[in-house]
Amino acid sequence: MTDTLEARATSLVAAIKEISDEVERYQAVKDLEVQLDADFKGVKAEIALNLHEGRTWQQVGDLLGVTGSRAEQISRATR
Repeated sequence: MTDTLEARATSLVAAIKEISDEVERYQAVKDLEVQLDADFKGVKAEIALNLHEGRTWQQVGDLLGVTGSRAEQISRATR
């Protein structure tokens, strides 16, 4: 993770910790987890599709450290 991403993650966690109500803070974390999970799946799908241009799924899988089948599944995460 780059320094910029680490700083942003730290800032996000700090903002969540500022929510004084425990239940509200917990819900904010749950909501953010759902949102980030969806966003990250989309980013990973885009990356897999970009890597697939000119490569087989097996080659993409090798680059990502997964099987070719898993690389193809990742590419379809948002479809």
